[in-house]
Amino acid sequence: MASSTVTSSQSPQPPRPNPAFRRLRGQRSPAEFAAAVRRAAREIGERVSCDARYIGRVEAGEIRCPNYAYERVFLHMFPGRTLADLGFAPRSSVRGRGARSPEDAPPSCTTSPAYAPHETGGAHHPYDPQDPYHPHEDHEESDVLRRAFMTRGGATMAAASLGPLGLAFDASAADRPVRRPGASEAGALEEAVRRIRLLDDRHGADGLYRRAATPLRAAYALLDAGATRQTTADRLHAGAGELAISVGWLAHDSGRFDDARSHYAEALATARMTGDAALEAHAFCNSAFLARDAGRPREALRAAQAAQRVGRGLSSARLMSLLALREAGGWAGLADRTGCAQALARAHALFERGPSDADPEWMSFYGEAELEGLEAQCWSTLGDWTRAARHARRAAHLQDPHFTRNIALYQAELADDLARGGRPDEAAAAGMRVLDLLDQVQSSRVQTMLAGTARVLLPHRRASGVSAFLERHASVPRTA
Repeated sequence: MASSTVTSSQSPQPPRPNPAFRRLRGQRSPAEFAAAVRRAAREIGERVSCDARYIGRVEAGEIRCPNYAYERVFLHMFPGRTLADLGFAPRSSVRGRGARSPEDAPPSCTTSPAYAPHETGGAHHPYDPQDPYHPHEDHEESDVLRRAFMTRGGATMAAASLGPLGLAFDASAADRPVRRPGASEAGALEEAVRRIRLLDDRHGADGLYRRAATPLRAAYALLDAGATRQTTADRLHAGAGELAISVGWLAHDSGRFDDARSHYAEALATARMTGDAALEAHAFCNSAFLARDAGRPREALRAAQAAQRVGRGLSSARLMSLLALREAGGWAGLADRTGCAQALARAHALFERGPSDADPEWMSFYGEAELEGLEAQCWSTLGDWTRAARHARRAAHLQDPHFTRNIALYQAELADDLARGGRPDEAAAAGMRVLDLLDQVQSSRVQTMLAGTARVLLPHRRASGVSAFLERHASVPRTA
């Protein structure tokens, strides 16, 4: 969602890293540290939406001084220290005026009518610290993004160097006056989404995630600036939401579940704010998939059902087919074989209606191969290894060669199903095919699945081909 439109005085100082704050985090990951911040906030009755991205922005110096709620939480976490000890700048130097007294401080959390809770099927609890309906205000952060990522005139959106994503940063942008974005910025944003998806299809998420976060910050800076035409504003909101989902997927596929949850929540908030049913259905769809992978099947089920309620008005049978598969995954996680089978049957029936012009652009990955692959995952979750292997084999056979990551994923699913189903030699052969693709694909999800298969095959190392697979797998470097 967009940052607050309330601005503060611009500072001539570029962002500088905050090593003091980084030292306080110690050996904890940004997500783990963010969780500690949220716990500390609850201890003193504050509510902050801290996540790994916020911690990263603080450490990068993009947030030079926290808002009042975060200030109280940080000083509670580190008693006896001042904001300066934590590496922050004086509030007066950030605001451009004297700091206010605590009595004059703004509320720690502002809830706008645009974020009033809806019936969501339970994908987010009302007091979830990452709930999109209880955003926190970070005016300092908003200004940093605005200065760092906007350009003047009809220039395209600016972002830090992104190589193949094609959004090169103009270092002088911070010194130029902010101009409202137009059609060219909206087009650049839409193209960034397409390029991220294309690269993910071919190479997986691990090498893309950190770079893709930069255009996402730029996208929300564009929303902050405000477009002059409503049609452009609608395109910018839809593009920013889709980009948040794409970046969330990269986080999901690379094993950063907390980050993914935050990005999906951001997209959902944007959809709700603008009444964009297509974006809302997409956000719920991905949230359901994430919840399933994170071991929260009931949340997965309810998010999938919420997506279907929103998606019914979009006239896309293929979309509804995919959402039925998301529901099937939730039922499988709950060990409800009947509910899973019914949802799978509905998914197949909807798929058979064929494609239409109403199908969302982001669904280009969804064909017969993906249908088979997702069904394989359902049967695998239910422990029906034979049926799961049959569908995984079909998925790998049907997949378009362009989707290299998915081919590796389906082969990894097949290898695991065969291994658990008592067919170690066939599992090893499928695992070898996955290893052949790892020089092209960087996906923590694929590597995690393959590591699980290797553990299952360890007692069968004397079976044909198993020892060779295990040795080769052990020599493959793991993704950082």
